[in-house]
Amino acid sequence: MKVALSIAGSDPTGGAGLQADLQVFRAMGVHGAGVVTAITVQDTAKVHQVLPAFPSVVLEQLRVLLRDLTPDAIKIGALASDDVVRNVQLALAPFLSASSAVPIVIDPVLAASDGTALLERRAWGVLQSLIGSAALVTPNLEEAASLTECDTSTEEGTQAAASVLVSEFGARAALVKGGHRDGPPRDLLAVRDGGSVSLRWLEGERVEGGPFHGTGCALSSAIAAQLALGAALEDAVDRGRQFVANALRKSAGSGARARLLSYSCSD
Repeated sequence: MKVALSIAGSDPTGGAGLQADLQVFRAMGVHGAGVVTAITVQDTAKVHQVLPAFPSVVLEQLRVLLRDLTPDAIKIGALASDDVVRNVQLALAPFLSASSAVPIVIDPVLAASDGTALLERRAWGVLQSLIGSAALVTPNLEEAASLTECDTSTEEGTQAAASVLVSEFGARAALVKGGHRDGPPRDLLAVRDGGSVSLRWLEGERVEGGPFHGTGCALSSAIAAQLALGAALEDAVDRGRQFVANALRKSAGSGARARLLSYSCSD
């Protein structure tokens, strides 16, 4: 069985973070390994508290794990603090070189939907250097705007942000998620193509019944699972988006404030 590793914060609702990543990996037929970067106190409405893990413990979790298991793909989510980011970077050094065959998907979680910070501001520079080693980075519109200083309220600005993530930050591809815009969601996929960047708009369907909890985590982990299974990048993105769309349509269980996605192996 292929192995996907999630490096992310804990969400006690199970709707996002490390717990959601492991559910998605399982539904896609991939063994999920996980390293905790932060403990959160949250429900489906709000993140009440973020407690970063001891950076040295994050480092040792990864070092011990990676001596035993070699992942086929790595997904990185919320990292909480500058020291945690630096220790993740240190532990993953063998996987960050251009010669590494293990794809890394980075979901650059800067803040929760309620605005609570999930990565301290001084850590953004180190996160940007990590993005330079990613096969794919998956920011939402707000995250893309914050990281690149582009105005993502327009399609032209979104295209500029996606291009910066690839051509300047160094990611091999960027998927800027447009679900926070009104109307049908449109994501933008930017892929490095030789010395240029190719751009492709991906149309989506707005699923009624929200708000939903954890869609961003589910998408990035679904894409990482597909990469672990050997899918080409653009195929992995398309299959990941379809997986999340199906999970949204089937969502039945719900918290008091937001619905939780429902995953099954048939997706």
